[in-house]
Amino acid sequence: MVTEVESGDARFVRSFVVLLAATVAASLLVIGAVGVAAVSNDQRASAAGGVPTTVHVTLSEFAVTMDPTSVPPGDVTFHVVNAGSVEHNFRVVEAGVETRLLKPGESQDLVVESLAAGTVSVLCTVAGHEAAGMRAALQVTEGVAGSSDMGQAMAPMSWQEMDRMMEEVALKFPAETSGTGNGELEYTVSEDGFKVFELVAKIVDWEVEPGKVVQGWSYNGQIPAPIIRVNTGDKVRINLRNELPESTSLHLHGIRVPNPADGVDPYTQPPIQPGQSFTYEFTAREPSVGMYHSHHNAQVQVPNGLAGALLIDDWKTIAMRAAGTRVKDADGDAESEVIMVLNDSGTIGLSLNGKSFPATQPYALKTGESMVVHYYNEGNMTHPMHLHQPAGLVVAHDGKVLEAPFWADTLNVAPGERWTVVYTALDAGVWAWHCHILTHAETPTGMRYMVTALIVE
Repeated sequence: MVTEVESGDARFVRSFVVLLAATVAASLLVIGAVGVAAVSNDQRASAAGGVPTTVHVTLSEFAVTMDPTSVPPGDVTFHVVNAGSVEHNFRVVEAGVETRLLKPGESQDLVVESLAAGTVSVLCTVAGHEAAGMRAALQVTEGVAGSSDMGQAMAPMSWQEMDRMMEEVALKFPAETSGTGNGELEYTVSEDGFKVFELVAKIVDWEVEPGKVVQGWSYNGQIPAPIIRVNTGDKVRINLRNELPESTSLHLHGIRVPNPADGVDPYTQPPIQPGQSFTYEFTAREPSVGMYHSHHNAQVQVPNGLAGALLIDDWKTIAMRAAGTRVKDADGDAESEVIMVLNDSGTIGLSLNGKSFPATQPYALKTGESMVVHYYNEGNMTHPMHLHQPAGLVVAHDGKVLEAPFWADTLNVAPGERWTVVYTALDAGVWAWHCHILTHAETPTGMRYMVTALIVE
């Protein structure tokens, strides 16, 4: 069965560090070069005493971070680096100026003259990126000291320091955080024969990684939302109460439902306003690997956490039947089933099941055992998911069994897609498991974000 690995297991920690050191070293050096690129010290003087003021800006999917976040009035140089994996730009709204579109790894200095005291809004103007979280505010305040040595602030990191920091973060895995998602949602049976599920949409404090607590948008306080399981022929009723600060709705993605239950306001229903409830009813007609998520202001609500899995029928059995004799399983049965929800934006950001490394959950199998994995992409980007070993047999796409299952060690999962894969453990060891967009898994200071591990005994 799937188990969590205790943080005190010294053997696991040593194996994990050794395994991943060689894998990430080359990529980290490249990424590190971007982060430590030297920049000119020829800065404009600020109005406050002639001290040059520089703000270091990092763009990523989907966030804008600035250091410092407060500066004195006067001239400011924004040193902007795109640390993401797609094109971004940086606009200073009040000044009406912006950088060019920056490709991944590119940087540009943007000089803004005579910023007055107050709040200055900054954002990425690429369509959809601001709504996904790429916006921030700079405070311009009298009496705040400006940064005077930009080059020193971005001093290169030695390879010895990089190695030390990489090992330090690896030793924290699996780090404990508050809050868990993907719990099984219980149901009651109504007098008219429906399986009744209760959902409450609400904002909660969610710890994505140790010390990083965000405002997560949840169903029943979980991110990802609790798993709903039913069988073909079941009559299903979902009661959703909205305790959010704005309206919402619920779309049953990949599930055959009558049109009034499709959850697309204002076409199939009115929006569920704060404090109101709405009931969705349908009969489960066929096996499905579906999801449920918001369809109201979805580019904000879904990445912030309003998403979960809805499965119809026993997919451990369905997947192993589809795999047949092509996998070398010891007994023909899957020992575990894993729902892995991918995200990359909103308040949650780059994550696996609502957590970022080193707070992600490790998984365990014994040689000859199998697990059925359902990849769900609830983010805004495609994620090529890669388990170092073993290769997986892809048996279903969007809840439909493939006529010709295929092997893959790296599988692209696009937004809204679900892929079902059977992994059978063949070789003992600690095997890294991550998104293969390397900026989604690695930084100059160690592994981050969309990384976990499979431990095979």
